[in-house]
Amino acid sequence: MSRRGPLRRPSLLAAAAVLLVCVPQERDDLSVAIDVTPADVASVLLVAVAAAALLSGGRRLPGRALVAAAPVVAVGAATVASQDVMASLPGLARYLQVFVLVPLAVAVVLRDRVDLWVVGGAVCGAALVQGGVGTWQALTGTGASYAGENVRAVGTFGATDVMGMATIVGYGLVVALALALALRGRARAAALATAAALVAPLVLSLSRGTWLAVLCAAAVMLVLYGLRPAGRVLLFAAAAGMLLLPAVPDSDPGTIGRRLSSIGSSVTQPDRSVSDRYDLWDTATGIWRDSPVTGVGPKGFAAARDSRAPLALSSGSDTADPVRGFQRQPLLSPHNMYLLVLSEQGLVGITAFCLLFGCVAVWSVRRARRARSRGERAAGLAVTGFLTWQLVDFTYSDIGGPPTVVMSVLLGVALWWAVADGPPLPPGPGEHR
Repeated sequence: MSRRGPLRRPSLLAAAAVLLVCVPQERDDLSVAIDVTPADVASVLLVAVAAAALLSGGRRLPGRALVAAAPVVAVGAATVASQDVMASLPGLARYLQVFVLVPLAVAVVLRDRVDLWVVGGAVCGAALVQGGVGTWQALTGTGASYAGENVRAVGTFGATDVMGMATIVGYGLVVALALALALRGRARAAALATAAALVAPLVLSLSRGTWLAVLCAAAVMLVLYGLRPAGRVLLFAAAAGMLLLPAVPDSDPGTIGRRLSSIGSSVTQPDRSVSDRYDLWDTATGIWRDSPVTGVGPKGFAAARDSRAPLALSSGSDTADPVRGFQRQPLLSPHNMYLLVLSEQGLVGITAFCLLFGCVAVWSVRRARRARSRGERAAGLAVTGFLTWQLVDFTYSDIGGPPTVVMSVLLGVALWWAVADGPPLPPGPGEHR
């Protein structure tokens, strides 16, 4: 009997994990650092199927994939050395899920061009759904509160995860731009249309960090593909997207302009959110100085924060939307992934973290530069664009919420691309050599 469904094409489970982030979630207790979502459940099934494939001998991982073992050793050592091992265990499990188990599982289940289309299509689909919901929120005034008005597009995530929609839309935009650069014909037209449709919700998210990350990713893809041809494609997508923005009646150019200008003043005249972020970074650095080798342990930042935080640090972040009303969200992390790892896992953890991402980034760029078919170029551009986006994003955010699973799946795609030792990808629709 032939295998069907996800067992025959297990990459469908990776796609399901991506699409399930669109399911709205209610969080009654914002002080809980870990919240299990449908996407998390799908990721566990994905890991189980990948493990079964490895144990049965049907699949194997290249030797270079062992670079993912470094975070296992580091976070394990930080957990054992923490003052409260039991409190660190949930953080250990989450860290292993996000940076080791799910990426390795994705690297196992990806086999060919079809699997890449499945996962990439899911990312773009989720981005379009979230972008559509977010644009509707901006249109009807039902988004998250910003400057006293419910004008911020947040998708199905709500005000409690204000960066969620922007993150998913950013991922989708990077993938769509990569496809638009590398493909031809109808495939390029569809990718350009997707990219253009995602520009408006990205702008309406009012997420300064995501804007910067997308610009950095686009710049890297432009250099990797070629300045002149890539510049035309990126310019067309950006122009088309900005033309769509005025179609949203309630989009206030003044609000967007003030948000843009605040990027430049974030150093000289930081607003309250930026000032709190700087204080959190100082706090994380202080925590690391007290435990420089292995840190305070996973999920230990919140417990160690108050004894080292400056007096000016807010007690929480105010959020509000028409659905959940006003809520005060505790500051459970430094909003910087590098400083979070440094404070909770010390030098051991940050070394392993940088080793993982550094190796994947270098190997991915090398393979992307050797790509010959359009399918390989598209995959290489998408992977390098994602890695650039993520490494920039980590400077002002960290893991948390449903979008984390999507990041983990895309990291798995990047790991597969970086360590794969099989034959080149065959060309597909719009991918003639």
